[in-house]
Amino acid sequence: MTGRDGETTGSATAERTDAGRQRKGRRPLRIALVVVVSFLVLLGGGVGWLYFKLNGNITTFGADGLSDNRPEGNAAGQNVLVIGSDTRSGGNSKLGGGTGDVGRSDTALLLHVYADGKHAVGVSIPRDTLVDIPPCRLPDGKWTRTQRNAMFNSAFSVGETAQGNPACTQNTVEKLTGLRMDHTVVIDFEGFSRMTSAVGGVQVCVPQDVYERDLSPSRTTRGKRIFSKGVQTVSGQKALDYVRIRHGIGDGSDIGRIRRQQAFISALLKKVKSRGIDPTTLYPLADAATKSMTVDPGLGSAKKLMSFAMSMKDIDLHNTKFVTIPWRYQGERVAIVQPDADGLWADIRADRTIDGKAAGGKKDEPRDPATPRATSTVSGAGISVNVYNGTTTPGLAARAADTLRTHGFTVTGATNADTQDHATTVVGYGPGERDRAQTVARLFPGAGLRPATTSGISLTLGRTYLTAPSPDASTPSAPSTPSSHVADDARSADDDPCSNLSYG
Repeated sequence: MTGRDGETTGSATAERTDAGRQRKGRRPLRIALVVVVSFLVLLGGGVGWLYFKLNGNITTFGADGLSDNRPEGNAAGQNVLVIGSDTRSGGNSKLGGGTGDVGRSDTALLLHVYADGKHAVGVSIPRDTLVDIPPCRLPDGKWTRTQRNAMFNSAFSVGETAQGNPACTQNTVEKLTGLRMDHTVVIDFEGFSRMTSAVGGVQVCVPQDVYERDLSPSRTTRGKRIFSKGVQTVSGQKALDYVRIRHGIGDGSDIGRIRRQQAFISALLKKVKSRGIDPTTLYPLADAATKSMTVDPGLGSAKKLMSFAMSMKDIDLHNTKFVTIPWRYQGERVAIVQPDADGLWADIRADRTIDGKAAGGKKDEPRDPATPRATSTVSGAGISVNVYNGTTTPGLAARAADTLRTHGFTVTGATNADTQDHATTVVGYGPGERDRAQTVARLFPGAGLRPATTSGISLTLGRTYLTAPSPDASTPSAPSTPSSHVADDARSADDDPCSNLSYG
């Protein structure tokens, strides 16, 4: 029997209604179980929780802004660029977001997760670092020209949009390091504040009393004390204030602030691990993280995020290191120190730790003099190569050409590249020529591979060629000499929260 509106009435209706209610009652339970199980796995991955996408909360930025001239992918390990944005959009303005309507980059960290899944290193790049910003895409689809000797954080503001330009920052980091970023994550003030509250606060150490004027130097009076000297637990706005303070502590520099930010991240990782697996805290933490994040398209699926999180589940706090790119002051700006920086990138590219060890913890063994050199087995018979010097150091193309000829390669040319600002050595190859390109790369430790649409093999020498071991003196896997102060200044995630907090 049916009613006036064509709806079934009677007992059949009641049965279906009851069944529907049961299904609706079970659906939230199923969803809740999926969420809980997923996040149990994620928290087992330590810092992997940062990347989980919850119910479509995460915003992605377009891949159309990424450069067409990117480094070759990593042979081992994964690289993730983490950008802190001080945009004032949304709820950020009340937390101290930047002035105006343009998104700005407040901090940047290049995280390398080693292939063994037990080691990681985070390299901070000061916002005032002088770098070359490669062409970047504007909102109208046009591309900018290369900017020379520009401040690093200005890359994020290219296009002057409220959401910033993470693709431009990624292009800049890839150009600077010669490392391909597997993923990029942007998190704003609001998201940071929410996450610290979701974990119940983070333990930090303040080296001295801090007042309102230390956070806002334009104040005419010292203001109230916002931090007392010593160890304390902070969350929300207080946690944000801690990582943003620059004046009144140490030398008042951004470098000093970076040290405290590294200490804070270390403490946050310790807190997440110490909480264990508590389902009641999983959803708030995930919700806080995902609501205020912008990520690359590669992190747009739960499957990929889960895979990335699982790759980090066994990382030990002591094996998680934080360093700052080798630097020196250049006036009021920060200049990169070479060849130290290129040595750091070469170690990361080779999946070596910052003290020159294989990621598994075993020191790379020196070659036995009685053992034939690995390069002696490289035969270039039938392979032609064009050699280009991509640096400002004269004579490199001729030197590399001699090495190639020694191993039977045919060198069809040795000249300067169109530009002399190449950070890394790259072997270009045409369709079907990857195997030949790999043979060339065996002679040049740390070289990357790059496909091209035209036929032929090319070798473009970058600055890493200057610091790499001679191919006729050691095996391709021999470690570079680590920059001692890079390793000496590193912070482990399990260090004392009061140690090494300020520069100066």
